[in-house]
Amino acid sequence: METPTPWHRLFGIALTDLFTGRPWRVEVEKELALKSQRLDILIIEREASAGLTAGPGALAGLPDGLEGLATHNLLTYKSQHQPLDAWALDELLGHFVTYRKLVSIERTRQPSLTPDGAGPPRELTEPTPGSYRLLPEADFGLYAVATRTPEKLLAQIPASDLTATPWPGVLDLRWGGRTVRLIFLGQIAADPRNAPWEIFSARLDRVRHGLLNYHPYDPLRSDLLAQLYFTYRLEVPDMAYTIEDFKRDTLRLRIAHLHELDSEDIQAIVDQFPIEARLRGLDSKERLRGLDPEERLRGLDPAIVEEWLKRRGH
Repeated sequence: METPTPWHRLFGIALTDLFTGRPWRVEVEKELALKSQRLDILIIEREASAGLTAGPGALAGLPDGLEGLATHNLLTYKSQHQPLDAWALDELLGHFVTYRKLVSIERTRQPSLTPDGAGPPRELTEPTPGSYRLLPEADFGLYAVATRTPEKLLAQIPASDLTATPWPGVLDLRWGGRTVRLIFLGQIAADPRNAPWEIFSARLDRVRHGLLNYHPYDPLRSDLLAQLYFTYRLEVPDMAYTIEDFKRDTLRLRIAHLHELDSEDIQAIVDQFPIEARLRGLDSKERLRGLDPEERLRGLDPAIVEEWLKRRGH
């Protein structure tokens, strides 16, 4: 059986990087049950230390559609091989109900203990009805991101249930009493800020634009671009973006982020270059800076030093 392309996992890695340094954290496979049950849904949750509101700096640079993040945000993603349909939206609402209940229970912190009250707590057990309060609905945002525009779904939805936003490809949908933010990656604006969206587009020109403009917030995640590139090459062998293009762009990207490395990592990179390359561009004074007289003379032929001293009148 052919292994499916891990688009959901790659999308989760990209969002994890996007929120690096921001007061939200991303969970790719959230546990949404009191017993083990991992579901393909992304959770973007504001860190407890971030306070009640996020400042403009935390939201700056986010791609279109994410300007109104709440404390808890549930996001379903459908790749080019998966349709965003009514069932997917129903599932999102179901996950919201379960997640809202779960985090509300977690706030009560009521783990069950062993019979004698000793030893480590067992798994979290559901409190009795009425013993906990659900977190406010306003604390939760729902998002559905789709690589392909779901024309069939849109044809089934009354126009009155859809609200346009200032951004192309971004709509608000009233679904089952909740508002779901729809983001269609094939329709978003071609802008560097949308690079995290574009790298998951179904249009190769947009993919390349995204790869050229995607700058990881965490340099260690630059390998995401390599994974995406080779994934596209496997699915679309005649992709116009060549391996030479990718190598060049990745090199430029890593050079641009060298200043973010610590001194040990920088030294490790420098040590890979030959001496001639390290000294290239330095004049004689810069090459000798920091050396005491003995170090400067070390290795020189005594006869040459003596001849130089005679010419200087010594």
